[in-house]
Amino acid sequence: MNKVYASAAEALAGVVRDGQTIAVGGFGLCGIPEALIAALRDSGAKGLTCISNNAGVDGFGLGLLLATRQIRKMISSYVGENKEFERQYLAGELELEFTPQGTLAEKLRAGGAGIPAFFTRTGVGTIVAEGKEIREFDGEQYVMERSLTADVALVKAYKADKAGNLIFRRTARNFNPMCAMAGKVTVAEVEQIVEIGELDPDEIHTPGIFVQRIVLNAHPEKRIEQRTVRAAA
Repeated sequence: MNKVYASAAEALAGVVRDGQTIAVGGFGLCGIPEALIAALRDSGAKGLTCISNNAGVDGFGLGLLLATRQIRKMISSYVGENKEFERQYLAGELELEFTPQGTLAEKLRAGGAGIPAFFTRTGVGTIVAEGKEIREFDGEQYVMERSLTADVALVKAYKADKAGNLIFRRTARNFNPMCAMAGKVTVAEVEQIVEIGELDPDEIHTPGIFVQRIVLNAHPEKRIEQRTVRAAA
């Protein structure tokens, strides 16, 4: 099975369609699949539910899909860097399901592992717990959270072999491994592709069994979300 595709558009062809749930890796603008997000925009797929820690920024990352009104609902932890997101949400044009960051990561991991739900203390006594089952264990209250899966997962890795085994570089190893597990079809954007057998098995973060398609993006933009520098002495 050939998992390597010539372009991001080809990697998404026949995979994305209207109304799907899409899990997108990354934290802010760190480790986001830039080329795949742009290709998803160009696909014209609409009515999407996006699972992502952030919602990008205006004009980049998932902000591209917000600008074209392709996202119907966001399942996120932090969305404070995107004015268009704010506008659409306050105008009632965009649905939002806020999820604590660690809970979001575990919901994706559990979904990928075939675990339908789990209990956590995070969110007990807050609006996060409203309408959810609360159960007591050893004198403490826990809220039940349903796990998450996605029709398609878009992830960004540093290196892959042609079997789809992935290595993430530094902080790009954020939500990407969990998203890769949770997707029914996972498409990985990578900076390097090597032959099968060239990767040290002990260095592989996501096994190729979770990855169906790979596309090379050797020179991603890697935009910085908030550049802060110290004044010259």
